[in-house]
Amino acid sequence: MTVVLRIMLAVGMACGFLLPVGGAVSADAGRLNIVFVNPGKTGEVYWDMVAQTMQAAGRKLDAHVEVLTSERNYRTMQELGFGVVARADKPDFLILSNEESAAVPILEAAEAAGVKTLLLSNTLIGDDAARLGPPRQKLKTWLGDITTDLQTAGARMANALISAARAEKWQSPDGKIHILGIGGDEITPASIARNAGLKLAVDAAPDVVVDRMLFANWTQSEAEQVTRNYLSWAARKEIRPAGIWAGNDPMALGALRAVVAAGLTPGRNIQLVGLNWSEDALREIKAGRLLMTDGGHFLLGGWSIVLLRDYADGCDFAAASPRVEARTSAITRDNLASVGDLIKTRAFDRIDFARFRARAGRCGQYDFSIDALISSLTLPEGAAD
Repeated sequence: MTVVLRIMLAVGMACGFLLPVGGAVSADAGRLNIVFVNPGKTGEVYWDMVAQTMQAAGRKLDAHVEVLTSERNYRTMQELGFGVVARADKPDFLILSNEESAAVPILEAAEAAGVKTLLLSNTLIGDDAARLGPPRQKLKTWLGDITTDLQTAGARMANALISAARAEKWQSPDGKIHILGIGGDEITPASIARNAGLKLAVDAAPDVVVDRMLFANWTQSEAEQVTRNYLSWAARKEIRPAGIWAGNDPMALGALRAVVAAGLTPGRNIQLVGLNWSEDALREIKAGRLLMTDGGHFLLGGWSIVLLRDYADGCDFAAASPRVEARTSAITRDNLASVGDLIKTRAFDRIDFARFRARAGRCGQYDFSIDALISSLTLPEGAAD
């Protein structure tokens, strides 16, 4: 690199100018160092899988991914984030999730420290979004976000319940199909979107009513309790419950336990749906006790590394938009065989993440669909040719 070019780059970085490809690191950035501040608990299936797909993608795309786990404590999450941006040897990128809107102070600290950030799963909402605007404006180092269309997922889940109940004629004496909704919380963007999807589907179905929209803090135990209370209430009111919509798989599994304890038979006289593509949910789908699990959004972990690898190598995803949205998909008994083994074994190294990188001249254009995922898989070890 010439002395003049070095001076130009130094001046550009000091002034906050974007490089020609949107601020990408270089045309050949080499090995990347990436830190992910995981908002979940150790052993929490969804967030463990997010981290595991990140690390699998890192192994394919020459990136070291360090995972710091917050244990569902958002003060801890902020302390971990502040610690990363204060390091003398800063990472190339910091990945955060705006769970309970707690990532904003870290984003602002990262801006002051010059650390490039990416938001995953939950982006800015409400006053924070109004104050800070979109990525790369007030916060130059906030490169963008990668999320899923969870409103559509929530609606798809509700419509599956409604269709099944109509087919089986599971109306209550009032002629309505009665559903229980169980949400994770009332403030996390991903929860708000899922809950909005449920409402959207029910608003379009005059024969359907959501008796209760209860919140179970994403946990199986709390969902089991609120379901037990609901079923007791429904029995007293002579309401026939037709379905239970749960915002994630653990809550669906908790609801399932309460349903069985109440003497109902899931899959035969009541249907349940969840979201996460978890191994436990797939087992219940195979057994016919869970109608479907939407999801695949744990793959946002792997997709985030694809985006950052492309960005670092000069193919900026913001050429299309700094906001990347990957679609979720439903797993039912019909397509369970195609992805069930991948999820059961968590053999994410079978995914050829390099195949998902943007092509030259098409920066920011990605196909993260379930069909593309299935076609990228290598055979499991020991499988026959």
